[in-house]
This record gives sequence, structure tokens and C-alpha cells, in this order.
Amino acid sequence: MFDPERIPVESIAGERSVNAENLTSFWLRQRFAVPEDWSHELLDENLFTAPARVPRPASVLLPIVARSQGLTMLLTQRSANLTDHPGQISFPGGRADAGDLSAIDTALREAEEEIGLARRHIEVIGTLPDYITMTGYQITPVVALVEPPFDLRAEPGEVDEIFEVPLSFLMNGMHHERRAVMLPDGSGRRLFYAMPYERFFIWGATAGILRNLFHFLRA
Repeated sequence: MFDPERIPVESIAGERSVNAENLTSFWLRQRFAVPEDWSHELLDENLFTAPARVPRPASVLLPIVARSQGLTMLLTQRSANLTDHPGQISFPGGRADAGDLSAIDTALREAEEEIGLARRHIEVIGTLPDYITMTGYQITPVVALVEPPFDLRAEPGEVDEIFEVPLSFLMNGMHHERRAVMLPDGSGRRLFYAMPYERFFIWGATAGILRNLFHFLRA
């Protein structure tokens, strides 16, 4: 509907970053095991969802990779040929299947199908509040630690690229841009977050879910 990269930056969120000493596998396990009180962020994308529309259940995996130089978040660039969110930066994930045992099972299955990340490398440590998108999905974000080494394989037609971003970059409010656009279909003004990193433009539901992870870790 619009090119988000051409929308000017309205403001920077600017909150202090998550303490660097806390960005460890041990601390993340402890935080999800004994969470602090916190409030998730209600974004415009949720407000534009029609109340009468029943969202379709889906899950994404937030794979936090324990690299020797620090934790990273594994992300994908979706194929430009997909119907929903073509070409966007995303977490591995997708719609729930009838055979899935839970939202976590959906995320693990989709990660293995999309990028070849085997379940034996994944340690699920928790979930974040569901995120409802304008395209009608109710997404459960499943947070996990991933221990290298592991092999990845992008599913042709679904994933164009797999890459990693330092978690310290994503968990810094100075890198969280607010942009606003008047939607061309006349449905109103939409404020969204963007987190550009090198040649990758992270925005939309992915940036919104990362904002909730940010709030959760800063609580």
C-alpha cells in the first residue's frame, strides 16, 4: 500500500537501552522464568483491525543466537512473491496448522520448514503477548535461545535471505524510529516503528514485536 522506507522519521523513541550485562543467555532465562510487571505497547496496527474480524492464529519464533561476540536475533527476508507481507523482514513463523499441538509447536514447525532450524538446537524460554496485524493474523511470539553450531536452509519461494542482528542494537530505544503515514485507502493515519539495520529495513509487526521484547526486558 505504501513504501515504508520513503516515509520520513517523525521521532525517535529514545528510551535507554537494556543493560549490556543483562544481554546473556543466563539472564534471559531468569527474566522469563521470573518476569517483572510490565505493560506491552498497543500500536496503531492493532487499532485498525476490524472488531468483527476473527484473526487467524499464527506464531513466530524469536531465535536469539548465543554467539561468542554477543547475542544476536536471527531474522529472515520474506520472498517478494508471497501474498502476505512480501519482501518484509520477519521472524520465522506462519499460520497454525490443525496438527499443531500449541502455539509453540507452530513456531518450531515453521522455523524448521522455513529456514531448516532443527528443534534440537532450540531452547524455548517464554512467550510475549499476542500481536494482531492489519492483515488479520493473531501472532504468538515464542522466544528461544539457539546454541551454535547449526545448519540453516532457506525454503525457496518463502525466504530470500537469513541474517542476524546484534540484540544490543535492537534493544536500544535510540534505534527505534517512529514514522507516520496517511493510508491511501482512507482508513486513517498509521504510526509505525522502524529499526533500520545496515541494508535491512525492519518495520511493521516485526518491529512491534521487538518493541514488546524491549519493554519486557527493561521492566
